[in-house]
Amino acid sequence: MKAGFPNASRSSKSVISLEKVEKLYGTFKVLQGVSLNVGSGEKVVICGPSGSGKSTLIRCINGLEDHHGGRISVNGCELTEESRDQIRRAVGMVFQQFNLFPHLTVIENCTLSPIWTLKLPRREAEAKALQYLERVRIADQAHKYPSQLSGGQQQRVAIARSLCMEPQVLLFDEPTSALDPEMVNEVLQTMQELASEGRTMVCVTHEMGFARSVADRIVFMDGGTIAEEATPQEFFSNPKSSRLKDFIGQLRH
Repeated sequence: MKAGFPNASRSSKSVISLEKVEKLYGTFKVLQGVSLNVGSGEKVVICGPSGSGKSTLIRCINGLEDHHGGRISVNGCELTEESRDQIRRAVGMVFQQFNLFPHLTVIENCTLSPIWTLKLPRREAEAKALQYLERVRIADQAHKYPSQLSGGQQQRVAIARSLCMEPQVLLFDEPTSALDPEMVNEVLQTMQELASEGRTMVCVTHEMGFARSVADRIVFMDGGTIAEEATPQEFFSNPKSSRLKDFIGQLRH
């Protein structure tokens, strides 16, 4: 256990470091001085009520949203306009709405960035894509278009697409919230398998069963701040703030 830190980080090395990060929409401050460190191999789940800043926070980590104060670093490299592309190559992102290109097949979706960004030869990119499509149990759909797949299948393609860039960190933004209930488990199973491989993961989700079984640490956000963070056992059995107690109470009803 890292001294002075209430999580079960796998390593003392911080892969992600946020120091007093602020984000504004006009005059409204969405993030109010958020500080957070994620260790190598650590699984962090971020939860909280709607509008608490969860999705904005992880979108700031890979530069999809600009931050207006504080410092964000990935593997010791500070996120700036100049380093944005470098950090995006190191940080994979899985979105709520899949964000697959509808006019490209599954394998074309997975090879586009490796070919254009990593400059991989097409044959090598396709071999890597098939490897990761097999990893998420959907290689048999490689030549179909997204519209021919279920929502759960599309999200697993989105995960494979992210893995094809060999990211050092995986970010998930409510990856199951757009799915029908019967498709949620297939995506959560894939995420659980990735977690068991020792990958560094930060996941915004309301799936508390997943958080309880996979997370090293759960971060509770409220009003643009980190109100509380703890191991899953502490989070569910001994919440310290009244706001978190209310949040957990609502989840149980």
